[in-house]
Amino acid sequence: MQKAESIAAVASPRRGFRLTRGTGLWESIRIALTSLRANKLRTVLTMLGIIIGVASVVALLAIGNGAQAAITSQIASIGSNILTIFPGRQRGPGPSAQAQSLTLADAEALTKPGVLRNVVAVAPSFQGGAQIVAGANNLQSSVVGVTPSYFSVRNLALVRGDFITDAQVSGQRSVVVIGSNVGTDLFGLANPVGRTLRIKGQTFQIIGLLEAKGGGGFGSIDDQLFVPLTVAQQKLFGARSADTASPRISNISLQVAEASQMTAVSEQISQVLRQRHRLKSDGSEDDFTVFNQADILSSLNQITSVLTAFLGAIAGISLLVGGIGVMNIMLVSVTERTKEIGLRKAVGARRRDILQQFLIEALVVSMMGGVVGLLLGLLISFIVQLTGVITPVVTPGAMLLALGFSMAVGLFFGIYPARRAARLRPIEALRYE
Repeated sequence: MQKAESIAAVASPRRGFRLTRGTGLWESIRIALTSLRANKLRTVLTMLGIIIGVASVVALLAIGNGAQAAITSQIASIGSNILTIFPGRQRGPGPSAQAQSLTLADAEALTKPGVLRNVVAVAPSFQGGAQIVAGANNLQSSVVGVTPSYFSVRNLALVRGDFITDAQVSGQRSVVVIGSNVGTDLFGLANPVGRTLRIKGQTFQIIGLLEAKGGGGFGSIDDQLFVPLTVAQQKLFGARSADTASPRISNISLQVAEASQMTAVSEQISQVLRQRHRLKSDGSEDDFTVFNQADILSSLNQITSVLTAFLGAIAGISLLVGGIGVMNIMLVSVTERTKEIGLRKAVGARRRDILQQFLIEALVVSMMGGVVGLLLGLLISFIVQLTGVITPVVTPGAMLLALGFSMAVGLFFGIYPARRAARLRPIEALRYE
């Protein structure tokens, strides 16, 4: 016994172990850190898988949440209480682009008193693509013919200038309000209001510049130009309908008083248009589609949530790979320290003490790797934000999830090496070469 104690006295300073029965928690942590410091390169390589896994989880979840927040804010900026009627029956993800079933008379019918309840405004529009020229600059863009109500329905604001008026619509005035991107592309930082540009060879005076809005549910307002509805229909694109005397329109936007009334108003619209188009009341012959902006927002949120979870699951795979690395290194550590384990058992250490020691070492490696990985994930998110493409959203839940999962992986993959070490017999361990 005296020989064993002398051996313990020599081993203890070198390894940092206190070879006594019932090693405490803090002592076990101190021993774990001492052991990890003794093999710095191996420790870093062991932590690398955990670091990459946690950084991936944090960064990808932040980017996914940022994408979801961007989509939500873009649609919400237009308004979640907006209904949009498109010509053509929905066949797949969107309405038929070839349908020509909506006319200006349909929009006028919806604006008559008593026809629709809880509707604030109705805004018909007619859209087409055209080449825009201003001096030496030109671009291909979407030109939308609108009435004054369109700007209020779509919640648009001006940087400078004025909106299109009823007098300009009825008088077919050649005026245009441009989106922020159009203004930058054609005029740079100069004030475009009061200048002129050409649309399909016709000269238009710019009377307003819109605030930047970002992409909406059906395209970016910032890349569009807005002219009086009558000008778009009669001067630019030709909106004559073959079936009726009323000119065609591309869609009708309606602002509902409250989001809770969207479904009821949508049904009222369907009934009115079915009567006007002489269609069956059951909707089987509908030649139009009513889109609910709130439903679109909900669907997009569901899609982005699934994609975010999918990205997080992919990143979680790297954490599992890191856990396998932890297990491999711990097995090597058990093999290297077999005599040490036998010595501890010989002087009174129990299985529980050995098991606790190696589990704590696995948890310390995982926790340290998790903290470094968290900081790296935050750094990646910050770099992505600097690019301006998207603004990642790092949530406390995502950080706790990544750290918790990394520690759970370390614990899970550390159990087998720890149990193997705890089961070693003292005599066989001391004789191990």
